[in-house]
Amino acid sequence: MADKPVILITGTRKGIGRYLVTHYLERGFQVIGCSREPADPHSDSYRHFCLDVANENDVKVMFQDIRKKHGRLDILINNAGIASMNHSLLTPIPTAERILRTNVIGTFLCSREAAKLMMKARSGRIINFVTFAVPFKLEGEAIYAASKAAVATLTEILSREYADFGVTVNAVGPPAVQTDLIRGVPKDTMDKLLQRQAIHRFGDPQEVCNVIDFLIQPQSNMVTGQIVYLGGV
Repeated sequence: MADKPVILITGTRKGIGRYLVTHYLERGFQVIGCSREPADPHSDSYRHFCLDVANENDVKVMFQDIRKKHGRLDILINNAGIASMNHSLLTPIPTAERILRTNVIGTFLCSREAAKLMMKARSGRIINFVTFAVPFKLEGEAIYAASKAAVATLTEILSREYADFGVTVNAVGPPAVQTDLIRGVPKDTMDKLLQRQAIHRFGDPQEVCNVIDFLIQPQSNMVTGQIVYLGGV
């Protein structure tokens, strides 16, 4: 187990996060996941933490546990995120605050704590998640898009701050993937969105994993500060 790469994936209860857990377990990684609710793939190589990624104390406790049990962290995938498709005039402040806390503060907090672990080994990979809602200026997603635009900026700045420690920071913008995040979006809205992509179809989680696999491989240690959108925006 000591020789297995150690990867932390946030937001692993469902959707792309759950797929990522299965993907990296199959590749022989020691996988750590977290979400607000329990999730357990029933594998000796998986551990799960129930927490809010924007809760500083709980996140610090998780990283202390990772340090104590594994002594290192090789990869962090900041997958946890929430959205609410709503016109800005109809978006309540509690909803806006929840989106910003999870997507921005959660990504920042986990990245900061991961970097503290990674810098000791002078090696590490941080992968953030952004969204096509940013380049598409997607109506009805003002707060969500704004939160992910902040994540894109975080990615670019953290890549510079962590570079001297051997830690790369990149971001992936998945295409429209049929997960709970978009399941409530009306079909005509999704059809119009797919037409705006260069590739007019839903994406597959494996296509997202393919980009992440490239970014975390040892040969990609010169790739940092990049935002990779899939589907053609």
